[in-house]
Amino acid sequence: MSFDQEYRTRTARSEKLFERASQVIPGGAGSSARTVKFGWSPYPPFITEGSGSRMRDADGNEYIDYLLGLGPMILGHRHPVVTKAVADAITDYGTCFGLPYELEIEAAEKVVDAVPGIEQVRFTNSGSEAVGTAVRLARASTGRRLVVRFEGHYHGWQDVVYWSNHVDPRLAGPADSPRPVAAGPGVPLELADTLVVLTWNDPDSFVRLMAERGDQVAAVITEAAVLNTGCILPEPGYLELLREKTREYGAMLIFDEVITGFRFARGGAQEYFGVTPDLTTLAKGLGGGFPVAAVGGSRDAMAMIAEGRYSHSGTYNANVVQCAAVSATMDVLAEPGLYQRQRAIGDRLAAGLRTLAEERGIDAYVEGLGTVFQLWFSAHPIKNWRDAEKYADEALFTRWYQEMMLRGVLFHPLQFENLFVSLVHTDADIDQTLTAAADALTVVARGR
Repeated sequence: MSFDQEYRTRTARSEKLFERASQVIPGGAGSSARTVKFGWSPYPPFITEGSGSRMRDADGNEYIDYLLGLGPMILGHRHPVVTKAVADAITDYGTCFGLPYELEIEAAEKVVDAVPGIEQVRFTNSGSEAVGTAVRLARASTGRRLVVRFEGHYHGWQDVVYWSNHVDPRLAGPADSPRPVAAGPGVPLELADTLVVLTWNDPDSFVRLMAERGDQVAAVITEAAVLNTGCILPEPGYLELLREKTREYGAMLIFDEVITGFRFARGGAQEYFGVTPDLTTLAKGLGGGFPVAAVGGSRDAMAMIAEGRYSHSGTYNANVVQCAAVSATMDVLAEPGLYQRQRAIGDRLAAGLRTLAEERGIDAYVEGLGTVFQLWFSAHPIKNWRDAEKYADEALFTRWYQEMMLRGVLFHPLQFENLFVSLVHTDADIDQTLTAAADALTVVARGR
């Protein structure tokens, strides 16, 4: 029986819900990332509930969840401490005032305490909003227009940064001097002149660019570890180089920690790698599963907002649900030893997958840091988008995803996403996942 046949048999209720949803929701889901076009073929499973590290679909199938909402469920589903804090805050406060209140201060103080590069913070509603604010603020603060970004990184859907994500190299040109390529239709092509796009983990091209045009650069924006093209870690010294050269030329360094924030460490990737940016964008893990984002930075970087010379507005910014979730999440993440324990659990899963693939003669390796990683189906190391596009076996990865899903383990079906390990996954989850992987990778190896 093919995957499609077996999947349809197991998820008949999801298929009916998908048909119904498609009549009133474009693509049958509330985000393009959940649609058939983005790998959820023949249709996504429709979920009825999540608890801890597990989810259940409309047909009663239970999954160990490594999708984690594409990152936000860092504490698993319905964490009791965060859920209670939000419910209590709604009861005690309300939901939205259009005015400041004490819980907002409390949440901000805890983020400032946690993240090395943040001395002041503003809460907002999505990662895309936060990034848009950071980029415009950098331009306003420096009086410059150029923004440097890297192929394979995704910084949200706003026109100013929706460029050169999973770009066709034939359109982008040479790797040592790529052309900006809009990531989708509707982006004004005139904005290409405001961007410089480079290949990540290529220090020579960055040094050359800054020597030639550094005095025109408002900001360099980067994921501290690339989690929008699978998982790609920075080469030793690379983040330090970005920091050194932005300081030298008076540009701002923006870390997009929408995904990496609170995932490697409580202080995010900047704590883990020991490199402090001027501005930081946060979302996903910030609220323990509740919708919230933030932009923060040094007092100097946030000065224009503080002084009212830059208007950062939003009706729902710092609403009660957000601030209660942030405050409670920061408390949970402060548990001594939490990250060390969970990185060890994730590392055990990653090592087990690597061993299982090797034993079956499959060219694959793991890249990541315990609480997030990817199993790359490739015989070559992946250091940037060009490597990923050239060497990764996307079809083999999707086949593995299919076999794992049929065995009750869920993650994103595309090679260029990740497996997220929450801070509540257990050793029992890992044992069950590796048992499923042994069977799934045997099927994959047999069918190559």
